[in-house]
Amino acid sequence: MSVKAKYQPVLSLGEQLGTKDGFVEELDGKLKIGGTVETQYLKNQIWDKIKEIGGDNPSDISADIKVEVTDYFHKHTVAKGDTLSKIAKQYYGDVKKYMQIFNANTDQLKNPDLIHPGQELVIPFE
Repeated sequence: MSVKAKYQPVLSLGEQLGTKDGFVEELDGKLKIGGTVETQYLKNQIWDKIKEIGGDNPSDISADIKVEVTDYFHKHTVAKGDTLSKIAKQYYGDVKKYMQIFNANTDQLKNPDLIHPGQELVIPFE
């Protein structure tokens, strides 16, 4: 199996996440990939997929992934059934960090218990 084939799920994820200026190069059993994604959250998703396939410190791949927006971690469009706690769990792994999201969005939120589908919320860095 080629290294490119081994990491194909990473390449597919990069395409799915809208990676811009992406490149893939395989040379002497090592894969070099890169490109630019919108947010740090998306970059983290790519790195998580790399580690899922190659372990915590893979030696057969190098990735140069840049981030376009550095003002916030990500943006989340509220879906039916979402709560700030549920959103905090998704992005931070901790429901108790919901107030960080609320405080970053007081321009459109007045009550942390009241969000509506379609609202686009800034997810701040932890």
